[in-house]
Amino acid sequence: MKNTLLLLIYGLLFPSLGFADELNAGNTAWILTATALVLFMTIPGLAFFYGGIVRSKNVLSVLMQCFAITCMVSILWFTYAYSLAFTEGNNWIGDLSKAFMAGVTKDSMSGDIPETVFSMFQLTFAIITPALIVGAFAERMKFSAMMIFSAIWLTVVYAPVTHWVWGGGWLGNMGLLDFAGGTVVHITAGVAALVAAVVVGKRHGFPQVAMPPHNLTMTVAGAGMLWVGWFGFNAGSALAANGDAGMAMLVTHLSASAGAMAWMVAEWIKYGKPSVLGIVTGMVAGLGTITPASGFVGPAGALVIGLSAGIICFIATNFLKRVLKIDDSLDVFPVHGVGGILGTFLVGIFASTQLGVFSGQGFAEGITSISQQLGVQLIGISFVLVYTAIVTFIILKAIDILIGLRVSKEEEIEGLDIVLHEERGYII
Repeated sequence: MKNTLLLLIYGLLFPSLGFADELNAGNTAWILTATALVLFMTIPGLAFFYGGIVRSKNVLSVLMQCFAITCMVSILWFTYAYSLAFTEGNNWIGDLSKAFMAGVTKDSMSGDIPETVFSMFQLTFAIITPALIVGAFAERMKFSAMMIFSAIWLTVVYAPVTHWVWGGGWLGNMGLLDFAGGTVVHITAGVAALVAAVVVGKRHGFPQVAMPPHNLTMTVAGAGMLWVGWFGFNAGSALAANGDAGMAMLVTHLSASAGAMAWMVAEWIKYGKPSVLGIVTGMVAGLGTITPASGFVGPAGALVIGLSAGIICFIATNFLKRVLKIDDSLDVFPVHGVGGILGTFLVGIFASTQLGVFSGQGFAEGITSISQQLGVQLIGISFVLVYTAIVTFIILKAIDILIGLRVSKEEEIEGLDIVLHEERGYII
């Protein structure tokens, strides 16, 4: 009784030092930093990475798409998407109780960080996911069609899947391990990219006409920005400045390095020379593949995941382009889609604490074996893959009927920069 009275008096005298949801300054500072890093991944990181790979007549179109998606998704997130993803709702979708950021004030909390910071951090994930898909239909889709597609896709694919995994939905409750977006970001973007590449069709001249990157210097600069920004992506997903964040940062770096080296060596063996585009693409494969596992595995497991990513994503890229002849222009599905699937599966193994030097941090609550965790991972992979493919196909077909998806053959040959934006990336 005496202790209760003392606590009550203390609370009355010092109301700003409440006991519930007390702000942690260190965690808040780290997530503010991580938020800036993840935004930096899209603009300018992804924009430069993609912009350098396309032909010079389309460089501005890619930069414009990434920039416009950033602006549009930010407004939609404020309007309703944050609420759909992260309010209680039901197992499938959140409600609209926080539409227009209702109730999100400078004093509202998400755990021990301000909800404004949490919402902004999650917004940066919502921005980069549809921006990744741009690589699948680069150099041929109408700007208007791209904007409509991105808005609808965010609403009916990204927001629901985010809720299933991170917002209190059925996959998270089942015990799916996805620390930073193997399913939410990489599988959804990768599968959507594959569907888009098929529905939109090949670029004029593919695969007979060579379409080399116009500025690999820009691509390497963008790749470096992605690598650095990814520390915010993965380590920031701990939502705290703690050991989980530190481990996530370490394993992210190791996997990126291993993915880059594995791709480089595989390409060297197959084609006789290692390429700059190959090593940076392998790095992205390593980063995407470690993303779902980054908070659950140890350094040795991360090394295996990165090496696997470099080799398997290299094989997938060659198979898609050279055998199936699908024009996923900037290799979104074989790098992000295959990487997301691989990482989401392998975390079910390397999260185990019974693998010696390869041990991780343990399975989801209530799960006691690798086989049980892998079962949950496979359910998550399969459902997200099928749902994303079907819904993306419907969206694209509807837009094609309404306004058409791609520019004309003559406009494509001339280049999207001048046709769609009346500008040129380079004045000679």
